[in-house]
Amino acid sequence: MPNSLISRLVSPSLRSQPSKISALRFLTTVSAAERLYGQLQGCTSNLEKELASANVQLDSSCINEVLRRCDPNQFQSGLRFFIWAGTLSSHRHSAYMYTKACDILKIRAKPDLIKYVIESYRKEECFVNVKTMRIVLTLCNQANLADEALWVLRKFPEFNVCADTVAYNLVIRLFADKGDLNIADMLIKEMDCVGLYPDVITYTSMINGYCNAGKIDEAWRLAKEMSKHDCVLNTVTYSRILEGVCKSGDMERALELLAEMEKEDGGGLISPNAVTYTLVIQAFCEKRRVEEALLVLDRMGNRGCMPNRVTACVLIQGVLENDEDVKALSKLIDKLVKLGGVSLSECFSSATVSLIRMKRWEEAEKIFRLMLVRGVRPDGLACSHVFRELCLLERYLDCFLLYQEIEKKDVKSTIDSDIHAVLLLGLCQQGNSWEAAKLAKSMLDKKMRLKVSHVEKIIEALKKTGDEDLMSRFSTD
Repeated sequence: MPNSLISRLVSPSLRSQPSKISALRFLTTVSAAERLYGQLQGCTSNLEKELASANVQLDSSCINEVLRRCDPNQFQSGLRFFIWAGTLSSHRHSAYMYTKACDILKIRAKPDLIKYVIESYRKEECFVNVKTMRIVLTLCNQANLADEALWVLRKFPEFNVCADTVAYNLVIRLFADKGDLNIADMLIKEMDCVGLYPDVITYTSMINGYCNAGKIDEAWRLAKEMSKHDCVLNTVTYSRILEGVCKSGDMERALELLAEMEKEDGGGLISPNAVTYTLVIQAFCEKRRVEEALLVLDRMGNRGCMPNRVTACVLIQGVLENDEDVKALSKLIDKLVKLGGVSLSECFSSATVSLIRMKRWEEAEKIFRLMLVRGVRPDGLACSHVFRELCLLERYLDCFLLYQEIEKKDVKSTIDSDIHAVLLLGLCQQGNSWEAAKLAKSMLDKKMRLKVSHVEKIIEALKKTGDEDLMSRFSTD
């Protein structure tokens, strides 16, 4: 097998070499990480002071490298390093880095690490401030450790640190998501006792918790209380409660809540948007009450709110699952396009994808070909689904002919390299050498990368084309 051919087809990440600049950056990162890791290994107490003496420039790559070097018996030191790094004024951990720290240090599996670190701070009389404790709580939040987070919150006074609203919010959210609303509610009352006030984040966490638990009345009561603490009830909060009502199945109440939003809409913070209406439309469609879903669409249009792609997908799927005829589908698509917000291409493409997912392939193919005849460009997702289905049916020549037609329309397809490989092999197996050679050239022109597992099969299959020029291109690229 020609090495140059493999080099041409295999993913570039397997064969590219770092540039001089990236190599220098890598060496700099490793050098800083080595110094910091050395401090971790040699320190027996007051680790934070030792780390500060290293005097290095921290970034996410450096922090990740230090954590990666820690073996299991160094996870406690690694965790203290991560917390220390987050307290520096020159650095702020991203959400991604919190996730990485939880994964590398296995905090979810070893939640006692949190307690060990807090206790070591106390024993060594380390300086601890609100920022330190917030970082610990954020780690608990990332690892879904509600009980440990509450334990940390109770440790604030031992360091002469007062918990703030942010700290309480992190713990409240954990218990609300967990479904333990009694503790979450207790913490809100506790905030009032220590002179803190719930903010929008506090209320949103609780409302989400009540909605998830199906306690819509409680969620609504809390939403009404928001104004007492200068927290404005907005569309997002309203929509979240509306979603909870829809999930509970009480559609009449959902319509009442939607009407209340429409009544309070003065162009301000409470204004039903496309997401709001789509929530109600989807709930009706899931209950096969398509006529009522269409009425909500009319209501949406009357208020000048344009449907979006999700609205269209939900309604089209609902109409199809309700066994409506083609006329009903065409009528719906005409209405959606007229309202604006979605194009004819998006609607037809959505119908194609929905039909394929419902195993109604013949209808999907008809709609897809009708799009092409009418000059409507299908989107990349619809193309991928159609090509994949044709390959599964081993209709490789039909697939290639459609592929050519789509290429002429300059559609940005999401067809991955796997489908290309399967199509190319299928064309070769069925003796369509000319088409196989043309597809192979197209793949080369697009600089397409294939998995190693496909390379040998394709090389062997292409030998049947007898195209020396093509083989030469593969060999030299």
